[in-house]
Amino acid sequence: QVQLVESGGGLVQAGGSLRLSCASSGRTFNTYAMGWFRQAPGKEREFVARIIWSDGNTSYADSVKGRFTISRDNEENTLYLQMNSLKPEDTAVYYCAAKESLTAWELGSWGRGTQVTVSS
Repeated sequence: QVQLVESGGGLVQAGGSLRLSCASSGRTFNTYAMGWFRQAPGKEREFVARIIWSDGNTSYADSVKGRFTISRDNEENTLYLQMNSLKPEDTAVYYCAAKESLTAWELGSWGRGTQVTVSS
């Protein structure tokens, strides 16, 4: 199992930027992919972005393309999410996740989340 701890959330004005971090420990050598998800109040959790740990291949939700960038530091076992041009609708709890294979994200490891609030 992998332990994940998110940080970097906070309150920011619309148009501003934040950088989220996710520190991983434990069975990190078996990581296939890591990703960011978010859940706004009253809504279901949704996919934001993911990165394949071995080759850096990335994928994004349409709602964040061109504004968010996912990256990783292999040596530090840390995942990042650079969020620019933030909008009030980006307000949510952001979760980091990791999985060891092509199985569903729900079967992987999850952090406890970090709150991001974007004011208009």
